[in-house]
Amino acid sequence: MARRWPLLSASVVLLVATLSAPPARALDEPERLRLVGERAFADGLYPLSRRVLERFVAEYPNDPHAGSALFLLGRARFALGDTESALEAFRRAQAAISPAEALEAKFWEAETLFRLRRFPEARAAYDAVVKTDAAAPRAPEALYGLAWSDLELGRPETAIAELRELLARWPDHALVPSATLHLARTLAEQKRFGDALPLLEGFATKYPNHKQLPDAQYLLGWARVKSGDTKAGLADLRAFVAAAPNHELAPTARRMITETITRHGDPSELQVAYKTLMDETPPTPEGLYDAGSIARRARRSTWRTPRSSARTGRTPRRRPRRRRRAATAGCVPRRSCSPASPRSSSAATAPPPRRSRPSAA
Repeated sequence: MARRWPLLSASVVLLVATLSAPPARALDEPERLRLVGERAFADGLYPLSRRVLERFVAEYPNDPHAGSALFLLGRARFALGDTESALEAFRRAQAAISPAEALEAKFWEAETLFRLRRFPEARAAYDAVVKTDAAAPRAPEALYGLAWSDLELGRPETAIAELRELLARWPDHALVPSATLHLARTLAEQKRFGDALPLLEGFATKYPNHKQLPDAQYLLGWARVKSGDTKAGLADLRAFVAAAPNHELAPTARRMITETITRHGDPSELQVAYKTLMDETPPTPEGLYDAGSIARRARRSTWRTPRSSARTGRTPRRRPRRRRRAATAGCVPRRSCSPASPRSSSAATAPPPRRSRPSAA
């Protein structure tokens, strides 16, 4: 807080000097207004920057710096969440600034359209930036936005190609970790686990301090379980829960661990999972339900073991058909499989949720 006061004071002093300027110095007014608007934006004082720049653009539309001020005004409006007026400023600015600045404004037009969820228009604007100058400073971010637009438009294969292009052309860009994670997720959604798993297996080594590392660890476990490698997938999910017990995906990971063990675990794994759930403090309805499911699976495993028949010399007793069907459906016997049943949820079988795409800085 103490570091922000000098910046705030400088912007305010410039504003006061502008508003109280005597008539004799009126010729300096446009320059002072522009300077205050730029300095306030740099200091993060977006409401102040917006007011000053709107005054500058309205009062001095023919000033040589009017186009640049209009572009910066759009940035201030965008930062304040006023996307419609920001879009209007970005489009107007492109006709009044240099080609390099116009390409930057085009990128911000795309960002604004994406935030407005006008994905076809956003895609076209991102594509224009990439095709106009692939070496432009914003080209990697435009390609990333292009891939996200295709994901939103239901074009996963196109998005996969674009994300791969980003990784190949700009391997050291700051967006590469996020692009890698979303590429892996999209590949996994398409059941292309052979392509997704190598990206996820190396994520922790390449980006050990990345903020999305827990998401990558969860996605690795999920993808391995779905690919049929349940043993490695369970180990990954358990490591994720141990490393990030309070993560928003931790409950889903625990549920997936339980469901996977219930379906594929051996008797020793079932016993460990059952004890873990029963020892939870305080107990939860979901945990008790899962413990009951594991207990039923363990009993079925014992009942189906040939050695148990050999010891007694008798054929195992068949359960009533209604109870067999209920157990197969994953519901508690003698209870209906209603939508409210904890086991009826598909949360653990669905892919992990995709994070919202952050806006450019």
